[in-house]
Amino acid sequence: MNEIDLKHKIILVTGAAGFIGANLVLELLSTQSPVTIIGVDSVNDYYDVSIKEWRLEQIEKSAGEHPESSWEFVRGNIADKPLIDKLFAKYKPAVVVNLAAQAGVRYSITNPDVYIESNVIGFYNILEACRNHPVEHLVYASSSSVYGSNKKVPYSTDDKVDNPVSLYAATKKSNELFAHAYSKLYNIPSTGLRFFTVYGPAGRPDMAYFGFTNKLIKGDTIEIFNYGNCKRDFTYVDDIVEGVKRVMQKPPQKQVGEDGLPIPPYAVYNIGNSSPENLFDFVTILQEELIRAKVLPSDYDFEAHKKLVPMQPGDVPVTYADTSALEQDFGFKPNTSLRDGLRKFAEWYKEFYKV
Repeated sequence: MNEIDLKHKIILVTGAAGFIGANLVLELLSTQSPVTIIGVDSVNDYYDVSIKEWRLEQIEKSAGEHPESSWEFVRGNIADKPLIDKLFAKYKPAVVVNLAAQAGVRYSITNPDVYIESNVIGFYNILEACRNHPVEHLVYASSSSVYGSNKKVPYSTDDKVDNPVSLYAATKKSNELFAHAYSKLYNIPSTGLRFFTVYGPAGRPDMAYFGFTNKLIKGDTIEIFNYGNCKRDFTYVDDIVEGVKRVMQKPPQKQVGEDGLPIPPYAVYNIGNSSPENLFDFVTILQEELIRAKVLPSDYDFEAHKKLVPMQPGDVPVTYADTSALEQDFGFKPNTSLRDGLRKFAEWYKEFYKV
């Protein structure tokens, strides 16, 4: 693989006010300066906008501490083709990281339109812009949800993924297919990353650990799906970001095949912890850390606030990443323990909500 030195590069990050996007921008500013980062985000209200604004404030603060770098934020939707074309024409980014997407499996059942707009049309606009303004590397977010109802675990990128069980999963699989076609036709180096259940401070409130915390504080009952028999490959956000940063620097090689046509410079990797945790254990550790951070009182009656319920439509019982390809090609494996990660989340939560 040919290496890209990210220093002095112009990098476009979509979804820059999002959970992974904002953390990636912070990491690039602190480790790759001098660098020019253009962030794009519609800052929509799918979840609490104040969290997105807080993340943007953290980036502004960090950008102020790295005057040798430049950070520019554009409030806009990647489904807005003229906007995307204008940004690429103006900034000519060398590396593009597409993290903008309508997230969430359950929401896709009730609001399909926004998934098509953001995840299909938006991604198509990014690909078109990369074709018209050639880039050194396009990195984009896929998802562990593409594995659908696959029975074989751990999930490997060699597995067939033709059985999505939600519209969200289908849009993410379509991203991989579109990227492959564009890589083949226009020789655009692209890498898709299948993220596994990302969590951490200032994460998404629609994720279980965050939603559980909100409910417990209010004294509401939390519902544990599949009677607690779900397993999730929880991956701490810093590990995801480290993986993304390493991948950005190593685009798939451009090669010509025997037919004289490009072999698509295309790759897909899993980024997960590759050690699935039972939902019960996860809830237990979360409780302990919320008490430790004094978010909840030490005598909180958890049993009274727990309810076991059946599986939700669109959900899968187990997610489990085979990350051997990531280890082999990038020498990296996520390694933050669930306790460490949830501890940092609990401490952030206490501070952010002034509990």
